[in-house]
Amino acid sequence: MNGRSVAMRGGLATVGVLGALAAAHALRRIGARVLWPAERDEYRDEDFALLDDDPAGIVIASDGVTLATRTVGPDDAEVTVVFVHGFCNAMEAFHFQRRDLADRWGDSVRMVFFDQRGHGRSGAPTPESCTVGQLGRDLVSVIEATAPTGPVVLVAHSLGGMGLLAAAAQSPEFFASRVAGVALICTAAAEVAGTGIAQVLSHPVIDGFRLAVRSAPALVRFGRRASKHVVTPILHVSSFHGPVSPTLSRFTTMMIDRTPVETIEAFLEAIRLHDESAALPVLAELPVLVLGGAHDMVIPFVNSRVLAQRLPSAELVRVADAAHMPQLQFADEVTDALDRLLVRAGVGADAGNEAVGG
Repeated sequence: MNGRSVAMRGGLATVGVLGALAAAHALRRIGARVLWPAERDEYRDEDFALLDDDPAGIVIASDGVTLATRTVGPDDAEVTVVFVHGFCNAMEAFHFQRRDLADRWGDSVRMVFFDQRGHGRSGAPTPESCTVGQLGRDLVSVIEATAPTGPVVLVAHSLGGMGLLAAAAQSPEFFASRVAGVALICTAAAEVAGTGIAQVLSHPVIDGFRLAVRSAPALVRFGRRASKHVVTPILHVSSFHGPVSPTLSRFTTMMIDRTPVETIEAFLEAIRLHDESAALPVLAELPVLVLGGAHDMVIPFVNSRVLAQRLPSAELVRVADAAHMPQLQFADEVTDALDRLLVRAGVGADAGNEAVGG
């Protein structure tokens, strides 16, 4: 190993250490609270691999990237609910909704889950294709392939919500003819540059990380552990607020840590600069659920409030003790809100009212 290689690797290690310090400082600055284990681990015996047993499929995106899917429920269901996960997550982020909505709604609802490009089981994209606009095109491709007819309800979290809004701006006719309702969880249409995780992502250390990936991706792969110190600690700490099941915490940490470093770097700028405000008129007449966590420091609740104010048919739900992953930590509250959205979307009124009442 020559001196230049040693120096470069030493530089990466330094970036990792500084990144960890920067992340810790940023988390303190924006009010992160220490997570404590719950008094009992209610999810000790939970099967978080539930989706692995569901029928699997592949959708080819417009640029050839493979998108892994899972489907639940009959093809002739009244509605297909498509779930779109967030940054550094996978389709399993909606584990509890997959489990509970199937029990609550039976054959009235079909569910489709997929891994975003560069996440989970889906294929590796080029860095240039990791844009919010492309996520919108991916979503339409998934709907067309897995639910070619009938109404759909879209449920999207964080970065997935940004992609959903991009799809609406790109394909207003498609939304008008096919989409019966929309849920936007912990997301924003625009103006995130000065709040939440965007403040952290503007740190000079993270700018250095982006430059390192662009300049020497093979070396960054070698130094993945160091690079993970830059972004993933933020995501780990910001997922939950207050006491949390150790099993649930480990499950979420593993999901985040499986995300390739190239995917993390490629989407950072897209998250920071996105603006999908053009989508809001497309959603104006639809039943919409806007849900956020009161302690979310990735997409602060103020973004949810602004989003709901611009959507006249929106129900705004503030989950008082939640951070950025309410669909996992407060699954019942989120699933109840989705029940109400399905009722508003016109799905099986009798079964829906029974579900909400039960």
